[in-house]
Amino acid sequence: MKAGWLPKLLITPSAFLVLVCVYGYIMFTVYLSFTPSTILPVLEWNGTAAYTRLFGLENWSVALGNLWIFASLYILIAMALGLSLAILIDQKIRAESAFRSIFLYPMALSFIVTGTAWKWLLDPGVGLEHTLHTLGFANFSFGWIKDSDMAIYCVVIAAVWQTTGFVMAMFLAGLRGVDSEQVNAARLDGAKAWQIYHRIIIPQLGPVFISAFVILAHMAIKSYDLVIALTNGGPGRSTWLPSVFMYQYTFTRNEMAVGAASSVLMLLGIAVVVLPYLYSELRKVHHG
Repeated sequence: MKAGWLPKLLITPSAFLVLVCVYGYIMFTVYLSFTPSTILPVLEWNGTAAYTRLFGLENWSVALGNLWIFASLYILIAMALGLSLAILIDQKIRAESAFRSIFLYPMALSFIVTGTAWKWLLDPGVGLEHTLHTLGFANFSFGWIKDSDMAIYCVVIAAVWQTTGFVMAMFLAGLRGVDSEQVNAARLDGAKAWQIYHRIIIPQLGPVFISAFVILAHMAIKSYDLVIALTNGGPGRSTWLPSVFMYQYTFTRNEMAVGAASSVLMLLGIAVVVLPYLYSELRKVHHG
């Protein structure tokens, strides 16, 4: 039975707003990256001058280097911890639902809240270092957030804390979907627990690994609020990511075209990660 005109009428306003406010502004930003826009947008065509200037800026190279460190550690650690926690919880432990809630709770917080909380915790003057000093551990030192060489790792710690529980939930759902007959047959053959996980269970979690990687990778590329709340990009430029670079050049340095060019490259980076995954999922749906 056909749905009629009412559903189409109800979704038309939201579809129109998405087309204009999302895809329309994406196209406008792409066009701005080929103009000489500074403090305000102009529509004069300027070719690829903004991209040429962008690739020549040391700040952009710093932001890309920081993104590489942050994204690689963030994705690797979050996936390793998430899988480990999922395996532990999958051992039919008591109070499983309570542990799931505890590990998932950080995901309920915004990155602004997470960044603010970790900023206080890592601040040597009021946080962990100060607390341990008052307890008598006078030689304890943990000033990474004030160290330009170590501050980026503070961003990694906060981001891992925020999303590990979510990754754990994904792996736990995958573990519960593994064929139990294969596992029982391996146990009857005398296989040890680590052998079952290594040769039977984990190889079947391939789609979960891919899904977790795609989600974490695109979150790493677009990370902005966590960095601003935690370090505000400092000390110096030590925690600048491409998103911070984009905001700085668009809204504080009056180089809107360069900022637009950097945002276009970020969009392409996310597309490189997400589109192959979406194409693969659509093929699965199409071929059943």
